[in-house]
Amino acid sequence: MSNKKLFKKILIANRGDVALRILRAAKDLKIPTVSIHSSADNDSMHVKLADESVCIGPAKSSDSYLNMQAIISAALVTGADAIHPGVGFLSENADFAEIVNAHEINFIGPSPEHIKTMGDKVSAKIAAEKAGLPLVPGSKGSISSLNKAEEEALKIGFPVIIKAAAGGGGRGMKVANSMENLSEAFSSARSEAKAAFGDDTVYLEKYLKNPRHIEVQVFADSHGNVVHLGERECSIQRRHQKLLEECPSPILSQSEREKIGKLSANAAKNLGYLGLGTIEYLYENNEFFFIEMNTRLQVEHPITEMVTGLDLVCEQIKIASGQKLSFKQNDIVFNGHAIEFRINAENPNNFLPSPGKIKTFHPPGGPGVRVDSIVYQGYQIPPYYDSLISKLIVFGSDRKNCLSRSERALDEFIIEPIDTSIELHKKLLRNKDIINGAYSIKWLEEIFLPTLNKTYG
Repeated sequence: MSNKKLFKKILIANRGDVALRILRAAKDLKIPTVSIHSSADNDSMHVKLADESVCIGPAKSSDSYLNMQAIISAALVTGADAIHPGVGFLSENADFAEIVNAHEINFIGPSPEHIKTMGDKVSAKIAAEKAGLPLVPGSKGSISSLNKAEEEALKIGFPVIIKAAAGGGGRGMKVANSMENLSEAFSSARSEAKAAFGDDTVYLEKYLKNPRHIEVQVFADSHGNVVHLGERECSIQRRHQKLLEECPSPILSQSEREKIGKLSANAAKNLGYLGLGTIEYLYENNEFFFIEMNTRLQVEHPITEMVTGLDLVCEQIKIASGQKLSFKQNDIVFNGHAIEFRINAENPNNFLPSPGKIKTFHPPGGPGVRVDSIVYQGYQIPPYYDSLISKLIVFGSDRKNCLSRSERALDEFIIEPIDTSIELHKKLLRNKDIINGAYSIKWLEEIFLPTLNKTYG
């Protein structure tokens, strides 16, 4: 164990269940916490449980959770010597990480350089290739003209997908099935990228017809130690947003998971990476293709915690303070199966947001059931932010046991009177493709949702 001391006080620059998750980890490590919040989150659980809280602005994210000046000021005023950026908001903003460091405050995350490199899809592909990761066939860099796009498309072969270099969440992505519709797709992707990210830089890749989305959790300390914590299956998606995740993937063989785990850990080492990170792949026809690296804590990290028995957030804080990883690769034991269900405050049929006051909140319990949530009876869900309000994480001795427990847990879970995705998850678990693990990233939108009303009435 390293003699390096932990931080004296951590400011949590986020909201919702992830802010509460970080707060709990800090409390386990006996580190005082500061929760920032907007005026809309005055009554949030992470605010109520923190040692200190600072309101940094009104409800609008740009005036609060994205307000770098206000966040830094809150850290300085409260004497916080570290900032945990959480998930979303400024968690992958290299400028924010640089500003935090410039004020002699520790950023609990990787270096600004790694955030910047992996935040740009083009530079990320170049770095990944150098680090030894397999890539989807595509352009070597950004594409600035239609002529160049046509030239690259002929090399790659149709169908191709045009992607925003600064993209995320499915925005700035368009598919061209032939040369005839390449022009429209190219123009549309650039326009959407400009509107969403202020940057119309795009690149081309081979469009995989029916892949799965598999990611590998990696951890690296400042002492040269790097490990992987296995893979997660994240293929149940709507509009490129994950709804359900599994650990381990139900489709990989043991040799495949060992191979991609080692490959990912070696890549993180080759990159000189520091901290917690996730390397994401598309998987098709027994081949992996790198798509991006998330340089932060993932929403779905609890399922990795369930199968490894490790506390990823506590470890993340310790590594950021300069300590060594508390485990080696051979120490990590993968046990059982875990599934995370994202419980969103939205209509399960049309996915419209459903903010409002919670009058009844009854979380499930029993063996293998964990609920990460800021919701409580009487809580008012604000309409200004992401619709994720709870995460149901279920663990079983194997996948069959996990699915059975999941059904029981979802039946017990009551959040009223707002609409939530609980009913959607119940219907998913009754589907034979989910039971058999036979799904891809297109399955939910192209197969399940179109037949939902016919199947279940």
